[in-house]
Amino acid sequence: MDADFGPGDVVRHPGRPDWGEGRVQSVVGHRATVNFEDVGKVTIDLRHVTLEVVPAARRR
Repeated sequence: MDADFGPGDVVRHPGRPDWGEGRVQSVVGHRATVNFEDVGKVTIDLRHVTLEVVPAARRR
């Protein structure tokens, strides 16, 4: 799976806005590890979730 983001990018989980913004730690195959500001490190299966990249101008 080719993600449109990589390590260091800031993303949001569209189904979990309460998690806040997260910084991508790694993307391996269909899994991304993201460190979210409000819940910590989460591994996400990209076959089931499409993370939204947060442009620098829109970050909190």
